[in-house]
Amino acid sequence: MAFLDMIRGEFIDIIEWLDDSRDTIVWRFPRHDNEIKMGAQLIVRESQVAVFVNEGQIADAFPPGTFTLQTRNLPVLSTLKGWKYGFDSPFKAEVYFVSTRQFTDFKWGTQNPVMLRDPEFGPVRLRAFGSYSVRVTEPASLLRELAGTDQRFRTEEVEGYLRQMIVGRLAGALGAAQVPVLDLAADQHAMGRRLADILSADLSTVGLDIPTFTIENISFPPEVEQALDKRTQMGLVGDLGQYTRFQAANALENAGGAGEGMGLGMGIAAGQQMAAALGGQPAQQPAHAQQPPPLPQQAPWFLGVGGERRGPFDETGLAAAGLTPDALVWRAGMAQWTPARDVPELAALLHHTPPPLPPA
Repeated sequence: MAFLDMIRGEFIDIIEWLDDSRDTIVWRFPRHDNEIKMGAQLIVRESQVAVFVNEGQIADAFPPGTFTLQTRNLPVLSTLKGWKYGFDSPFKAEVYFVSTRQFTDFKWGTQNPVMLRDPEFGPVRLRAFGSYSVRVTEPASLLRELAGTDQRFRTEEVEGYLRQMIVGRLAGALGAAQVPVLDLAADQHAMGRRLADILSADLSTVGLDIPTFTIENISFPPEVEQALDKRTQMGLVGDLGQYTRFQAANALENAGGAGEGMGLGMGIAAGQQMAAALGGQPAQQPAHAQQPPPLPQQAPWFLGVGGERRGPFDETGLAAAGLTPDALVWRAGMAQWTPARDVPELAALLHHTPPPLPPA
């Protein structure tokens, strides 16, 4: 096989790469003993760059197009080799094809929650996940820093490195955004663009760029989500009393066994009460559960003693507070303060009240 490869290398004078893997970033062109004939045809397609490496040193790079490998097209390599004009012998060099298209099959996610301080909820833990794309912008830097001499450098070899950088930058981006956690969903697109710019700046030293960065979801821990769900239910119901009746109705509705009949009846009653509270209509009570209405409440009394207002008192408390016929009294409905002896409703209390002591 080595002999056949050598013979084939003498006749094959076309250098090209047709990628059908969809996940290869760098591919090294196979040649017997890395020998390339002078005058060979180099075909570089769109979304590719061909990089020549001679004795471990990057010599030349070719953009998309078709090139005849001659000394005038290989200025750096010609200088390294010291060729003279018209030198037609083969030369030895490694050819790496670098794909410059976007690789869009990258996913990211937070393995551990990210701690964030929210103005409404205080410290909260968030999880997030999404997708992003990667593109090579500097093939030479990529070969030096990441790919090296790998014959086939795939996306899986750089995915872990990129994911660590993303998670490391995510906490700072969320904190710098200063957006309440409940409003993060509306800011996900803008935050993704900011993260793409930050990551692209960090990856420029290795020849990579992040054209798009998408945040698909930002979520709370399960216990926080349950608390938010309860808070939402309370907001829908109205107040705590109504929420309690709502919970009781649900519990009775789900009751089983011997208490199904009783639970159904009590659940209906609780539902009627809740509906009345929400709709402003009085609840219809079962006939056997009807109760008399509460007694009417009398307006409280106020007592004026020595220029000081005291009260409010009911009639019993008014007598105990030192009511005398000359004491001024008032309650809602009266035009002004009036001596107690002039108020018919207090006649019974004054009958049992001793007169004031004579002056000493």
